[in-house]
Amino acid sequence: MTDVTSTMQLHPRPTAGTPRPWAFPAPERGALPNGLTVLRCHRPGQRVIAVEVSLTAPLAAEPTGQEGVATIMARALSEGTDRHSAEEFAAELERYGATLDTFADHPGVRVSLEVPASRLTKALGLLADALRAPAFAESEIERLVANRLDEIPHELANPGRRAAVALYDTLFPADSRLARPRQGTAESVARIDATSVRAFYEAHVRPSAATVVVVGDLTGIDLDAALLGTLGAWTGPAAGPPVWAPFSADDTGRVVIVDRPGAVQTQLLIARLGQDRHDPAYPARRLGIYCLGGTITSRLDRVLREEKGYTYGIRSFSQVLRSRADGAGAALLGIRGSVATDVTGPALADLWRVLRELAEGGLTEEERDAAVQYLVGVAPLSFETAAAVAGTLADQVEEELPDDYQATLYARLADTGAVEATAAVVRAFPVDRLVTVLVGDASQIADPVRELGIGEVTVVAG
Repeated sequence: MTDVTSTMQLHPRPTAGTPRPWAFPAPERGALPNGLTVLRCHRPGQRVIAVEVSLTAPLAAEPTGQEGVATIMARALSEGTDRHSAEEFAAELERYGATLDTFADHPGVRVSLEVPASRLTKALGLLADALRAPAFAESEIERLVANRLDEIPHELANPGRRAAVALYDTLFPADSRLARPRQGTAESVARIDATSVRAFYEAHVRPSAATVVVVGDLTGIDLDAALLGTLGAWTGPAAGPPVWAPFSADDTGRVVIVDRPGAVQTQLLIARLGQDRHDPAYPARRLGIYCLGGTITSRLDRVLREEKGYTYGIRSFSQVLRSRADGAGAALLGIRGSVATDVTGPALADLWRVLRELAEGGLTEEERDAAVQYLVGVAPLSFETAAAVAGTLADQVEEELPDDYQATLYARLADTGAVEATAAVVRAFPVDRLVTVLVGDASQIADPVRELGIGEVTVVAG
C-alpha cells in the first residue's frame, strides 16, 4: 500500500491597501429656461440613476381643516396623467425598470425616481408628465383618501407613532401646523377631494419653485437635452414667496401619559425644540448626541440596557423640522425608546441621572474619538449609492444649505473636541426643559413618575 502524504498550500493572507481619499461629491448647479433649478453629480459606475425633485409646497400652506392634502396630492402624482391612466403609468414605469416614490413633509413635497441609465430619458418623460399634468381623477383621489383613512387607526395603535402625535400636540400651540399630524387626522383627510387636491397643486407646484437633483453615471448621456425635452416642457407661473409659519414651542418640563391599560411596556419620547443645521454648533451637537444615545455603546444604552436591563435600546436624535438660512428654522431634539412597565419610574430616574452626570463630568476623550471614528469613517459607505447622494443633496436644497455643506461637515466633526461636544449636547437636553410623553398603563406608571419631580403629569386617553 503506497503511503501518500498530503500537503496543504496556504495562500498568503490579504492585506489592506492604501486608503483612498474620500469626499462627499460636489454637484454642478444650473437651471432650465422654465426656472427649474438643476443639480447634477456624475458618479462613475453608478448605472442606476437617482433623480430627486424637491417642490416648495410646505405643510404650512395646507388649508386649515384639510391637513393631509399635500400627502394625497403627492401620492396622486403617479396615479395618471394627461397621457396615461394610472394603470398605464405604472406599466410604463415597470417597462423602463423605474421606481417612483413621493412623500410630503414640513419643508415640501419630494418625488424620487430611480432608473437604469439606459432608460433615463424615457423615465424623465414620465416624471415630467406627473409634474406637468397629473390627472387627479376623482375615483383615484377617493381611493387614496380611503387608503389614508385606513392607515390612521393602525398608526395610532403603534405606541411610537402615538407618542409622536401626543408630543407634537403638547409641544406646539394649537394653531400651529406642527401640532397636527403630518399626513392629517381622520377628520381633515375625510374633507379632501379632487378639487382641493388640484387647488393645492395649482397654488404650489411649478418649475420655478422646484429643484431637480440627478446623480449617477452620466457617461454618454446628454443630460441637458434629456432634461430640456422632458422637465423643460413643464410650465407654470412664477413662484411667490413660500408659506412659512413662525416657530414657537413650549418646552416647560412636563409629562404627558397616553393611557394604554394593560400595556406591558412604556414607550418613551422625550424632546424639546432646538436649532437646525445652520447653527454653527451643529457638528458638536451631532457628535454629542451620538455619544449620548447614537449607538448600542452610548451612555444611555450602557446604563439603561447593559447595566440595568430596562430596555432593548434607547436612542437620542436630532430631526430637522424646517431649516432656514435666515435663522428661522428649527429641529426636534429627542430621546426615544421603550421600557418594561414596572421599571418606568426607575428607568426615567436613571435617564435623568445620565443627563445630569453628563453636564457635571462631560464626555471623555475616548467617547469623542469613537464617535468621530464612526461618523467620519462610515460616511463613504453611507453614500455608496446614487440614491443616498441625491437624497442628501435634495435635503440640502430644502434646508437652504450650501452645496458643499455635507462635504465640509466631516472635517468639522473631526475638528470638534470633547469639550465642545459636551457643551452642545448639554444645551440640547437641559434636564428642566424637556417634554416627556409616555404611552403606557397610567394606573401603574403615573405615581412613580410623579415622584421623580420632572414636571407636572397629565394623563390623556390612548
